[in-house]
Amino acid sequence: MARDTLTGSRIRERRAIKGLRQADLARRVGISASYLNLIEHNRRRIGGKLLIDIAQVLGVEPSMLSEGAEAALLAALREAAADAGTPLVETDRADELAGRFPGWAEVLAWSHRRIASLERTVETLSDRLTHDPRLAASLHEVLSTAASIRSTASILAETGELEPEWRDRFHRNLNEDSARLADSSKALVAYLDDSEAAQDTRGAPQEEVEAFMAAHGHSFPDLEEGRVAAEELVETAPELTSRAARTVGQAVLAQYRADAAAMPLVPFREAVARHGIDPLALAAVFAVDLPAVFRRLAAMPPGALPEEVGLVICDASGSILFRKPLTGFALPRHGESCPLWPLFSALNRPLVPIRRRVSQLGRTAAQFECFAIAWPLGQPRFDVDPVYHSIMLILPVLDSGATQAQPVGSSCRVCPREDCEARREPSILSDGF
Repeated sequence: MARDTLTGSRIRERRAIKGLRQADLARRVGISASYLNLIEHNRRRIGGKLLIDIAQVLGVEPSMLSEGAEAALLAALREAAADAGTPLVETDRADELAGRFPGWAEVLAWSHRRIASLERTVETLSDRLTHDPRLAASLHEVLSTAASIRSTASILAETGELEPEWRDRFHRNLNEDSARLADSSKALVAYLDDSEAAQDTRGAPQEEVEAFMAAHGHSFPDLEEGRVAAEELVETAPELTSRAARTVGQAVLAQYRADAAAMPLVPFREAVARHGIDPLALAAVFAVDLPAVFRRLAAMPPGALPEEVGLVICDASGSILFRKPLTGFALPRHGESCPLWPLFSALNRPLVPIRRRVSQLGRTAAQFECFAIAWPLGQPRFDVDPVYHSIMLILPVLDSGATQAQPVGSSCRVCPREDCEARREPSILSDGF
């Protein structure tokens, strides 16, 4: 049945939803009930002013009656029928289904989108299993241990009388393998558990350094006052387990000590009390550059500032070098972050300070005031391209007001924003997932 011949069916459906009798609708639009009955049974065509009057009474757009469901809904119904692979599905009557039963048609289309979304999620997890070496190694350990236990148990169960020496050996192997399986399973669960109570699973040197800084509250008063050396802090830190992490930690503490010498704690806190968290004013007071001010603000001891601050540093490739988390702020360390963050925008304009209010997409649209700047490392030299780093200071916005905020996400894979020019790939959170 053609779409334009279903107008009457849609009128009847909408009238029933609104709770109007046929006679009442006919009276309100100035026609007889018998004529409206012919229209609703698709025996009379309708258009023009009469269609507009009926749509107005029913509280819908005239196009909803004349055209029915949107093209996207019809396309979704046909796609669902095609994916089902059932030859008896009446795909040529999708218009009639959408016109007569729009609610059920929406449910069917939503279910198909939901299934497709879940399938993509499974593909994503499969991709993670393929490319995540730690996860693959953990699963291999679990599977190999389970196979060993199964083999030992099979020998004990299927073999007849065993010499006591061999039986004790198999029992000992079974006990050791089961303990190893329990430990491997706990480690795997801890790795997959994203909650704050999960065991810390640092792998990269930068992650170990971030855990080291977090354990000290990002502040080292003994180091500032000369009561302890940076080397001692690094060598005795339980968070820095690898040589690479200790090397990175040494560099971070050296930079921390230089910033503290340029901006001592007491004078710096007094300057913040006078000027607030104004990076430009603080840079002028201490005659330092903005990156130093950003780092110093992020290194204040707990309670020294009127509000919580976060910090992110990256190189010119966009790789995150350091990250101090902030409540409600989500910027992934690994993978491809949202390019709309001012941290990355600053790389396009080195030495130009950028201030942006951004809205973090999620369950709640948290807003942050971001200050960013990119700067070259070392002294400029002829015929040598400079190496740039970018730094971003993040402040929470408690009262968003009417100020326009730039929507940003964590990464394209988990960002629900569809109309984004910066999108690189579809999101697994689309289609209501």
